[in-house]
Amino acid sequence: MAEITDKSLVLGIDVGGQSSKLGVVDARGEILVQSVISSLQTDIDSYITDLTDAINDLIGKVGGTSKIRGIGIGAPNGNYYKGTIEYAPNLKWCYDSSGKPQVIQFAKMISSRVGVPVTVTNDANAAGIGEMTYGIAKGMKNFIMITLGTGVGSGIVIDGKMVYGHDGFAGELGHTIAVKDGRKCNCGLRGCLETYCSAIGVSRTVTEVLANSDKPSILRDLDQTKPISSYEVFKAAEQGDELAKEIFKITGELMGTAFADFIKFSAPEAIVLFGGLAKAGKYLDEHIIRSMNENQLPIWKNKVKLLHSTLKDSDAAILGASALAWEL
Repeated sequence: MAEITDKSLVLGIDVGGQSSKLGVVDARGEILVQSVISSLQTDIDSYITDLTDAINDLIGKVGGTSKIRGIGIGAPNGNYYKGTIEYAPNLKWCYDSSGKPQVIQFAKMISSRVGVPVTVTNDANAAGIGEMTYGIAKGMKNFIMITLGTGVGSGIVIDGKMVYGHDGFAGELGHTIAVKDGRKCNCGLRGCLETYCSAIGVSRTVTEVLANSDKPSILRDLDQTKPISSYEVFKAAEQGDELAKEIFKITGELMGTAFADFIKFSAPEAIVLFGGLAKAGKYLDEHIIRSMNENQLPIWKNKVKLLHSTLKDSDAAILGASALAWEL
């Protein structure tokens, strides 16, 4: 490892619905040290304490705050302009005492406790920046990053720049309506893409398919008192389970139809998939691509590539978030 001089490192944090991953990164994009904490706390003070303790521990391992130029954070509903997390439905510590998501002055809260400048962006934007800088989208000027995790996130890059819009929230493609009057979403709307094509959305599809079909399936042998995970569906598909494959077909077709619409407004070179659900690619991709092209104008049919992230799950968002901090 090269000598660590003052302000020669940055710290990237990926805030997810289940866990938060953080790492210290050098100018070459190497993650020197990293750790993870839970994101399942139900109050903001507990989460901030856990996170800042983890930040200080990592900073101590590389020589202290003098070595750190800044901290970049990717978080659901992160606002790049304001440094806030606003009304994030999948982060329980964002809820107020009445049970409603609120605006969290996230950058200020972290900076005041750690003593280092902090910048915030949407978690999917951070993953997109990481992919554009270090991954399969390196050299691309126009692409859409889709993150498939607890929710469905997106980062839109046009002419080499992340799209933020006038208020910092552009690119909430997971909350476009995939099914009119469909499933209730945590955001308050019905039929959002996220309610069908996230890991949680797949679990909901499992419940519906099992209830409406009498086909035999490995999935019926699992504990029905708790949600069946997308990973369990994947394992069943790997064993040749036809009902599991049907669940991925339903999911892939909905994704493809939505992606066809996304292509129409930004004409990307590629759509890049990232996250746990994307690992089921061999059961999803053919359905996504077919549906994407069936619902496409001739000028884009069979033209836009569907790619998978080449970065580790933890690395893409950490690297992307950390890249923001070089500007501080």
